[in-house]
Amino acid sequence: MRARYPDHEGYIERKGVKTHYELFGQGEPTILLVPSSPIVHSQQWKAQVPYLARHFRVLTFDGRGNGRSDRPGTSEAYGDEEIIADMLAVMDTTGTKQAVLVVLCHVWWVLHFAAAYPERVLGLVAIAPGAPLAPVHPNRAMYIATFDEVPDTDEGWAKTNRHYWLKDWRGYVSFFFGKMLPEPHSTKQLEDIIGWCLETTPQTMLLNREAPRYPKTKEETEEVCRKVRCPVLVIHGDLDECQLPARGEAVARLTGGKLVTLEGSGHMTPGRDPVKINMLIKQFADSLEPRKSKEVRWTRAMSRPKRAIFVSSSIGLGHIQRDLAIARELRTLVPDLQIDWWAQHPVTTVLKAAGETIHPKNHLQALESAHWEEESSQHELHAFYAFRRMDEIFVANFMLFNEVVQETPYDIWIGDESWEVDYFLHENPELKSAPYVFLTDVIGFLPVDPEGDPRDVALCADYNAEMIEQRARYPRLRDLSLYIGEYGELPDVRFGPGLPNIRDWARDWFTPVGYVLPFDPLEYRDPQGLRARLGYDTGYPLLFAAVGGTGVGRNLLQRVVDGFALLGETMPDARLVMVTGPRIEPQDLPDVPGLEKRAYVHNLFEHLACADAAIVQSGLSTTMELVAARRPFAYVPLRKHWEQQNYVTYRLRHYGARNRLEYSELTPRRVADTLGELVGSPVTYREVPRDSARRAALQIAGLLSGTTRDSGAVTQRPVDETIRTR
Repeated sequence: MRARYPDHEGYIERKGVKTHYELFGQGEPTILLVPSSPIVHSQQWKAQVPYLARHFRVLTFDGRGNGRSDRPGTSEAYGDEEIIADMLAVMDTTGTKQAVLVVLCHVWWVLHFAAAYPERVLGLVAIAPGAPLAPVHPNRAMYIATFDEVPDTDEGWAKTNRHYWLKDWRGYVSFFFGKMLPEPHSTKQLEDIIGWCLETTPQTMLLNREAPRYPKTKEETEEVCRKVRCPVLVIHGDLDECQLPARGEAVARLTGGKLVTLEGSGHMTPGRDPVKINMLIKQFADSLEPRKSKEVRWTRAMSRPKRAIFVSSSIGLGHIQRDLAIARELRTLVPDLQIDWWAQHPVTTVLKAAGETIHPKNHLQALESAHWEEESSQHELHAFYAFRRMDEIFVANFMLFNEVVQETPYDIWIGDESWEVDYFLHENPELKSAPYVFLTDVIGFLPVDPEGDPRDVALCADYNAEMIEQRARYPRLRDLSLYIGEYGELPDVRFGPGLPNIRDWARDWFTPVGYVLPFDPLEYRDPQGLRARLGYDTGYPLLFAAVGGTGVGRNLLQRVVDGFALLGETMPDARLVMVTGPRIEPQDLPDVPGLEKRAYVHNLFEHLACADAAIVQSGLSTTMELVAARRPFAYVPLRKHWEQQNYVTYRLRHYGARNRLEYSELTPRRVADTLGELVGSPVTYREVPRDSARRAALQIAGLLSGTTRDSGAVTQRPVDETIRTR
């Protein structure tokens, strides 16, 4: 799922070649994100578009040869003049009189354009410019001269060869872009780029290579650069193995532009360092607009109210109930604390019902739960792969969060599984401006099929290794790391080959607070009294089925309906209350006698506490609420869901809840038999702590008063300055 879809899209056609474009946003000026070459398409800018489109009008197009544009069959069709004419036609068609041009690598197109059409260009951002103002990178210089010859080897840079391209295009792009991404843990960026490269062909790239190019010499390039009159920003990674940094330095010098060197960065910085690139582009574009008068208000520090921003993950409804419990306890400890909530639908429904304050910019976030639903089918969700494919959404939402916390001087940030905030803060530690608390009930990823999916094993380990390295390098970036549970509830296994044991590592880096419940379990141990209070009659078996806050559980609910219909043969007076959740319409499921369907139930835990039996999806919150209320239940983990298959199952077994059902074996008869067996069956669960919300709140309140010290704290190191600007 994309973080933002275009407001308008279409095609321009020149000389029989169609070029696809997309237009986003309404602000000024227009930012034209230029494609690099036929080797990729406009999705190379996916980390930039959502952020920039909130401030500017953003225009992208797929260069001929890739994406949704045509793939002409002559080398002349890929010449510089044709690409420049496409740029001009896209601008004309969209009514773009002027634009800020942004390009990665293939800078000669925009240099020509800026020199030939100065009235159309407000500014130019050249990232890793490939102008021939310095020698070709030595890693491939020798192979360019022998590109058309049959190679003696195809190892390393020798893959830069016509014959190898035609033989193994995937092999070439995998090697080449592996070198373009020297930063550790770049697996997702590399995966994306390889996919985009495979949308074109080596034959197309050979035509592009043979296309007419100008300038061809250093002197001709210098002449073009001197004709550029607009402001110029050059950004170059010092580990770039495609374009020597000397090329970027020369473009900046000859155009009178500003050079920003990203130390430790390679060639693909828009994807690998998106936060910094986004901020640099915005700062540059802002500097080109005429200054407008505006009012600025400032509140003296001692006159400011105490304010917290609480980020609650919107993947399901489980997080928000525990977060509200912690917030209630926190307010008893810090009565004057104001809390702004940062969440998404359907979590905002719960917050509104609770009378909480939702941040006014909250609605601008890209929807996370919708992404998870698109990734799921037939009670199956490869949650780790879905998580990786959220990168575009995570960047967009972090950029928005960063703006919000820069606008408001919060006293503390609290994030319950605020993955995007946590990751990009560790990537950009200079952006932290308040004490930061991170809460989670799961630590690390574990593969769901270690034997059958070695890729899953390797990628999980890579993600875990990056997390471990980030925490070690910036140990005090999180002022407090709270684990929602006890150490013994974590799997006693390694994060991956050669990595630490999860439980041991957690002891060094997390403070356990116990599992947080939104209620006191001792107040919900009278099922019959609860039934009377909630409007249920007595004298019949009361059953429940629930699947949480996403649409993933539709197929499970259908099987439960079919099974409940069979249960009527042996238990005709049973009644089943089915909570479909806010994303599944009750009318989409069939009606059977004794079945009541509800889209949403506020404080569902109260209703579960009076159930004689339940079948639920393996969401942690729902299952632990049933454990705490000591109700018999069975749970059905989503297939390929790393958390439900590993962490939730391990924790439930720790508490003595062992009625796990496999979806593949869940026939209607099995549902009916399971419900029949559960009714009246004894439970021997461990007691769930009653004071965990208070324990968490005490830790957070102590941080506000300066008395809390994170269990993972070591001597703080100064934040590195990773940007050198000249």
